[in-house]
Amino acid sequence: MTDQTWSRTEVDSPCIKLCSIHPATRLCVGCHRTIDEITAWSGMTPEARRAVMDALPERAGLHKVRRGGRGARRA
Repeated sequence: MTDQTWSRTEVDSPCIKLCSIHPATRLCVGCHRTIDEITAWSGMTPEARRAVMDALPERAGLHKVRRGGRGARRA
């Protein structure tokens, strides 16, 4: 028999503590959630959280292009 006292079934937050909203996409550059998703996270159902989590990999590609620096000047 296993101890279920500390077992959790909720979907973990994708937050990686790199919280900054990208000015063009309006997504967090760390977790790729919208401000509304971030603020609503604790009250979301597990199904709603999973839906957000499923959308994150596609959003991650939106921030790969650098806006400045040496690479942008050379382009």
